[in-house]
Amino acid sequence: MAWNIPGSGGSGKNGNGQGQGGRPGGGRGGNPLDAVGDALRGLFGGMGGGGAMRWIGILVLLWLAFTTFTLIAEQQRGVVLRFGQYARTMQPGPNFKLPWPLERVIKVNATGVRTYSNTVPVLTRDENIVTVSFNVQYRVGDPRQFLFGTRDAEEVLEQTALSTVREQIGRSTLDTALNARGPLSSAAEKALQVSLDAYRTGLVVTELNLQDARPPEEVKPAFDEVNSAQQTNERLVNEARAYAAKIVPEARGEAARTRSVAEGYKTAVIARATGDATRFSLLVDEYKKSPEVTRKRLWLDTVQQVLADNRKVIGGDGRQLIYVPMSGATGSTSNPPLLPPETIAPTVNAIPMSTEPRPEREPRPTRDGATR
Repeated sequence: MAWNIPGSGGSGKNGNGQGQGGRPGGGRGGNPLDAVGDALRGLFGGMGGGGAMRWIGILVLLWLAFTTFTLIAEQQRGVVLRFGQYARTMQPGPNFKLPWPLERVIKVNATGVRTYSNTVPVLTRDENIVTVSFNVQYRVGDPRQFLFGTRDAEEVLEQTALSTVREQIGRSTLDTALNARGPLSSAAEKALQVSLDAYRTGLVVTELNLQDARPPEEVKPAFDEVNSAQQTNERLVNEARAYAAKIVPEARGEAARTRSVAEGYKTAVIARATGDATRFSLLVDEYKKSPEVTRKRLWLDTVQQVLADNRKVIGGDGRQLIYVPMSGATGSTSNPPLLPPETIAPTVNAIPMSTEPRPEREPRPTRDGATR
C-alpha cells in the first residue's frame, strides 16, 4: 500500500502498537522528527475531498503567523490600533497582537533626532531689522500624540519654531540679538517646548540654536559704522576705568598722608600750647617770688631773641653799622661770617660826642609802685 493512502500507517505495527523490530514508531529508530514528518505527510497526502481543506488550513496558519507576530526595533515604538482606535504602544522586541484586520501596528521612529533649519528676517524691539538663522533638533516623545494629537506634528513644529524665534528676537534689542544669542536660544527652546505640549504634537525639543544674526545687506555699511562706534566707546570706557583704578589709590594715599600730617601738627600744637601754658604758670610763680629779677630776665631773653634773628647791629652813637649775615640756622653762632671783616664792621669816622651832660630821665614806675 502507498504511503499516502489513509490507514496505511498502521500496517507495519504489531498488536501492542510497536513497529517492526519492537521499537516505537516503526523501524526508524524512534526519532520524534519522524512523527512530525508522518503528520505532515498525512496533511499533504492525497488530493481527494480533504486535500483542499488541508491547503486552506496551511494558508490560514501562515496568515496567522505573519499577522500576529511583530518585531519592533530598538529605535522604534509600535502603536497598536484595534478597529482603527488606539489600543496600546509596543516596546522594542518581539510582540504579539490580534491578526489583521482586528489589530494593526504603526511603527514610529522614536529615538532618531530630526532637524529643522530656517532663516527669517525679524524686527527687534528698537525697530531694527535683523536676519536670524536658527536650527531646531527634536525627536518623538509620545508616539500616540505624534500620530493622532494633531494633523501634522512636524508642520506644527515648523510654524511654532518660526513664531517663537520672532517673539524672542522681537522682545530684544539689536545689540542683544547680535551679541547675546545664548540666553535667547535657551528662552526660545523653553517657549517652543511649551507650545508643542499645548498643541499635543508629542515632540520633544532637544536643542534650539540661534546660529547667526546679521543686519540686512542694504544697511550693512551703516551697521558697521555703529559697531565701530560701540567698540570705540567700550575702549574709551575701559581706558577711563584703568585711569580711575590708577589715580584713585594715589589720591587716597595722598589724602591719608595729609591727614597724618594734620594729626601730627595738631598733636605738636597742642603739646606746644600745653608746654607754654605750664611754662607761663611756672613763670607767674617765679614772678611773684622775685618780680625784679624775673622782669629783667624776660627782657634779656626777648632782646636776645630779637637780635639773634636780626642782620643789622647799630652802634650806640647811631652811626656805626654792622652787617651780620645769617648763613646757618636762626640763632646759630657757630658758623663763621660769609663776608670779609671790613664789610661786616667798616671803619667810620666817629663824631666826637657832646660834652654837655645829658638830661636825666625820670624814673619809670614799676607795676608794684616802685621807681627804676
